[in-house]
Amino acid sequence: MNRVYVLPPKEDWIVDRFVKEWTEDNADITVPTPVQADIVWLLADWCWLGLARAGLLTNKRVITSVHHIVPEKFDPVAQHDFQLRDRVTTVYHVYNQRVHDFIRPLTSKPIHLIPYWANQKIWQRTGDKLELRRQYGVPEDAFVMGSFQRDTEGHDLKTPKFEKGPDLLADYIEAYQAAHGTPHVLLAGWRRQYLISRLEKAQVPFTYLERPPHTVVNDLYQCLDLYPVTARTEGGPQSLIECGLLQVPVVSRPVGIAEQVLPPEAIKDNVFDAVPTIPNVDSMLLPRGYEPYRALIESL
Repeated sequence: MNRVYVLPPKEDWIVDRFVKEWTEDNADITVPTPVQADIVWLLADWCWLGLARAGLLTNKRVITSVHHIVPEKFDPVAQHDFQLRDRVTTVYHVYNQRVHDFIRPLTSKPIHLIPYWANQKIWQRTGDKLELRRQYGVPEDAFVMGSFQRDTEGHDLKTPKFEKGPDLLADYIEAYQAAHGTPHVLLAGWRRQYLISRLEKAQVPFTYLERPPHTVVNDLYQCLDLYPVTARTEGGPQSLIECGLLQVPVVSRPVGIAEQVLPPEAIKDNVFDAVPTIPNVDSMLLPRGYEPYRALIESL
């Protein structure tokens, strides 16, 4: 049986949660250090260089997960880093066809498309919608949209993070307001300054919880009537899986795993034309969702 070390970013980000979930549920094949491993899984692929410089990838089989690539940011520096990492990579793992097609011309190594897993132990019903709205100060009778990500690049807290599409989300909310009346917007995450400024300008009421724990985010999903996905580039997003587990309708642009979990009518370039639909994540539920990963590890 191959032993695997999974590289965390240690950034208090979603990939750290992936590593934690995997390690807890796959302790029979997971080891705490790369020295003990037969296989090093670069789940935090951007953190690879430290292991390489320490010689911890030498004589190891290496799985490199590429979550997503923003074409506009794949500059010569990023290309050089990809080429260096390709030398130590045995196989690649991607979550969706778009990433597969982007990196296919860049490497001769095998690429395995394996979907995310959906952890129903974390994302699960905890209460009644109206009770949860009262708990978090969300109007009981409003049509509530949610967005639990970040908006800006971080260097000035107001320039939109282009690939996340906060400008398109604001456009969608304003179009909905004009057609159906003013919604209430429930925000979580961080660096939401761009969207907040747009909501204030359009006089759209909102509730904002900055960087809440996932237990609170789990409650917030249950307050929603709709979750719009307006990103231009995504690996997931995880919100599609979380909405599927918590039965929240979604409209989405054609990004990431949208086609894996939504029917065509729910996916439009202009999400105003999309039909709200609950994502189907049944095939990703645990423990089934781990099985393709374990099969890949055992095949190397």
